[in-house]
Amino acid sequence: MTRRGLPQTSASASASQPIGREAALAAAAGEAFVYALPLIEMAAVRRNTLGRTGTQNTLSHQRDLVDHRARWVTTPNNDTLYSVAWLDLTQGAVRLTIPPTGDRYFSAALMDMFTNNNAVLGTRTIGNAGGTFKIIGPHQTGSGPDVVRVATPHAWLLIRTLVDGTADLAAARQIQDGFRLDGPSDSPPDDHAERNAAVPALFASIQRLMASNPPPATDAAILRRIAAALEQAAPTAAEAIAEGVAAARSALMAGGRRLEFIDGWSYPRANLGNFDQDYRYRAAVALWGIGALPVAEAMYMRAAGNLENGFFDGTADYQLHLPARLPLNGFWSLTMYEVADDNQLFLTENPLRRYAIGDRTDGLRRNADGSITIWIGRSDPGGDRTANWLPAPKRGPFSLIMRCYLPRQEMLSGRWRLPPVREAAG
Repeated sequence: MTRRGLPQTSASASASQPIGREAALAAAAGEAFVYALPLIEMAAVRRNTLGRTGTQNTLSHQRDLVDHRARWVTTPNNDTLYSVAWLDLTQGAVRLTIPPTGDRYFSAALMDMFTNNNAVLGTRTIGNAGGTFKIIGPHQTGSGPDVVRVATPHAWLLIRTLVDGTADLAAARQIQDGFRLDGPSDSPPDDHAERNAAVPALFASIQRLMASNPPPATDAAILRRIAAALEQAAPTAAEAIAEGVAAARSALMAGGRRLEFIDGWSYPRANLGNFDQDYRYRAAVALWGIGALPVAEAMYMRAAGNLENGFFDGTADYQLHLPARLPLNGFWSLTMYEVADDNQLFLTENPLRRYAIGDRTDGLRRNADGSITIWIGRSDPGGDRTANWLPAPKRGPFSLIMRCYLPRQEMLSGRWRLPPVREAAG
């Protein structure tokens, strides 16, 4: 095995293998798929993004909040404008200029190709005065407070700029215009992989992706384990390898059924966005919520629903009663998602063009004690409740995700929990 990727299978190995060895091969192939899935998903998002925006090392701005037509990434938010760049640091450093943002929340997340947040430059970490930062790759020299090192030669820069409703769009766009990226120009990459590709093509794609973005030294144990099994694979063991990949793929696609819920919500693990050796969690997040921020920046909670996989079947109406203040220093929003055929989540079309409700929602009605009751369902609840209505899809299941930005310690530690979503009494 080389340190730059998974091994090729050996044609000289024994043509007949014991059942136990084939089971080991299947397990190793599944482990390889899980390990590499973040690379595959990042490459897919990169290809889709650059198909619209052009070359690497170029910053592009999304000038409107995403809506139900957005299908470029699963579980998008409807709170911030996105600014996106795919970085190629193989030809040298790039410079990111961040403008002063006043009291507006923003975050500029730099993710390596394994989906770890190597740095988040934003309101929480650098304040709102702005600055210029030099972004370098793993083998480039540089030091100082303005230098940010990325763990892989390629990276995803994802900037979120908060918008306080439609009337605030012009001001938010002006902030966006102040972000600038300077570096060597580059053409789109050609390394791409599909997670549902046939095994030979899939493993060849993984090899290319890992060659251009070598794994860290701390992953040596899993890579040796995979290599030890796959290097013994004969051509006749292709079926076992394919079965192992298929089983791993199915397990990840059905992963929602294994979510753990506490009082009606699943909570992120402490290592969200910086996964270390938690490869299965890393793969699941890449599949269901790629680009997630670390928990210190934002916490993402998913409601349990009334189905085994954490979805709501959509036939009933629900309500969520929130206290006047949540323990956070930023803002919160509850987003409605329809469930696509592959269980990925996207915003859903509705008559209000309302995709989320949060503490900044125009016209939001509070109760006498300052608390908020959100009404959730396909039908308009009518009267004063319409102001707090989060429309569900016209048909099919849905999912609810709560985002809490800049959570305080009581939320981070679990001392404070969200109240459950309950079926409406009528």
